[in-house]
Amino acid sequence: MKFHSIRYLAIVATTLSLLSSPASSQEKSIVVSSTTSTEQSGLFNFILPIFKSKQGIEVKVVAVGTGQALDIGRRGDADVVFVHDKPAEEKFVEEGYSTKRYEVMYNDFVLIGPKSDPAKVGGGKDIQIALQKIATTQSPFVSRGDKSGTHAAELRYWKDADIAVAPGSSWYKETGSGMGPALNTASAMNAYILADRGTWISFKNRGDLMILVQGDPKLFNQYGVMQVNPAKFPHVKKPLGQEFINWLVSKDGQDTIANYKIEGQQLFFPNAKQ
Repeated sequence: MKFHSIRYLAIVATTLSLLSSPASSQEKSIVVSSTTSTEQSGLFNFILPIFKSKQGIEVKVVAVGTGQALDIGRRGDADVVFVHDKPAEEKFVEEGYSTKRYEVMYNDFVLIGPKSDPAKVGGGKDIQIALQKIATTQSPFVSRGDKSGTHAAELRYWKDADIAVAPGSSWYKETGSGMGPALNTASAMNAYILADRGTWISFKNRGDLMILVQGDPKLFNQYGVMQVNPAKFPHVKKPLGQEFINWLVSKDGQDTIANYKIEGQQLFFPNAKQ
């Protein structure tokens, strides 16, 4: 009887160990709501396996427009938010949905358009003048129209150029989609579009499109990351989420971001405050 009891206990212990293994692996994961540019540019596919190999934490990304990504955080459906609309991020912190915003990296926006350049904006360095020319000539323009960081920046540029864009107009088209699909639409229409440089570099279906306006300081594009506040949502994985943030802003994380290149071109430039 003693032998059978020992064998029974051993079987129970093995079974419990097998049952607990998946749970432990699930505990070592976080959900990050982020903008489409970090995913569609290929950045996450590059940095997340490196992070997991070093820290043992799986990062599950929900890639949507920045506005939607912040709303996911407001519902407590993510542990970390990683986006690029500084005013909206600061508001997120002010509302108490996070306690701190960390700057991680930057690139810039570029105005893409057809090589024929009907609005004659090519070579310019002032985004406002370029948009005024596009509006005056009513040249086709594709907007993401999805409340993303890129969409928010585009609307600020139109406003600064003193132009009221109407989504129902014949020349201004909103897609309500991410950067990649919006670029596909612009390519099909031979239209102008504002894009982040990272997604543009990784975009293959360019057709007759090319960069026409770049270099305006107003086109600077900063990315920030925030832990969703566990005081509001106790289920948020604070230690794991903070570990991801700490890695992003560490020398190792910053070097990893800088090392992501396509055909020798660096897509994002780390600038975390050490």
